[in-house]
Amino acid sequence: MNPLSKPLILDGGVGRELKRIGAPFRQPEWSALALMEAPEQVFKVHRSFIEAGAQVITTNNYAVVPYHIGTERFEQDGESLTALAGRLARDAADAGASESTSPSTSPGNSATVTSEKVWVGGSLPPLSGSYRPDLYNASVAAKAYPLIVSALEPYVDIWQAETMVSIAEARAVATAVSHGDKPLWLAFTLKDEPELAEPCLRSGESLQAAIDFALEVNAEALLFNCCLPEVVGQALAVTGSLRDQLGVNLQLGGYGNTFTPRGADAEANSNVAELRAEVSPEHYAAMAAEWRRSGATIIGGCCGIGPEHIAELARCL
Repeated sequence: MNPLSKPLILDGGVGRELKRIGAPFRQPEWSALALMEAPEQVFKVHRSFIEAGAQVITTNNYAVVPYHIGTERFEQDGESLTALAGRLARDAADAGASESTSPSTSPGNSATVTSEKVWVGGSLPPLSGSYRPDLYNASVAAKAYPLIVSALEPYVDIWQAETMVSIAEARAVATAVSHGDKPLWLAFTLKDEPELAEPCLRSGESLQAAIDFALEVNAEALLFNCCLPEVVGQALAVTGSLRDQLGVNLQLGGYGNTFTPRGADAEANSNVAELRAEVSPEHYAAMAAEWRRSGATIIGGCCGIGPEHIAELARCL
């Protein structure tokens, strides 16, 4: 094992932070609307997370997919909008980290990060709606993921597969990035059911299957995101134990959301979901501290987790 000596701090939910600061935001375009109408606001949000202590920021192309902007617009503008998301994140990262940021190690296992370096994760999102394994379309994935990868490649340090609902969806992502040498982080979303005997992917596939797949494709990290932070904690406790039993070098991490539970019939762009007010920065950081004790070395936030949460994570962890 070669775990990071200190946790790497990710950013939080860019889409909901755009909404909070008054950037253009609505369904179905979600966070893609700001790219189209006010890209300077996207840069501003990236910088706010960096100034809060994020050492890795994620490109804002999560909603630049046919499901959110429509097939016709994706075919026409998807590549240019995705490239814009990459450039904005790169520019924000290259503007420098805040003085309060104290990175310890890079996403790779050998290089050292200085306070001048902020890493950019290239978002490889679900193409047919978050949380819905039944909507996954292999033919859409085979066309769209290579386009997204090509548009982001000049700007990113890490490939960040986000909110994957199934092994099949994650396999399509892994295939699209297999030609290069940038690290791959696989982030699966889990069923929002803390009462389950063991957490599982939205597809019903097991945590063991997720670990096996991550090892098969030589992913650098396995994470859980965009689900209840309580479930993230449960999953990290299980996967930490499984990883240690295998004795493999696989980083673990999580970035939960503050949504109310999203069921099997949830539609990613049907409404703007309610946020849980009780998930304060202090409450979230306390849960993240438990993740750290389970072996998580990559910790951040998803929808509803703002710069104030990230600042608390950076302070505590």
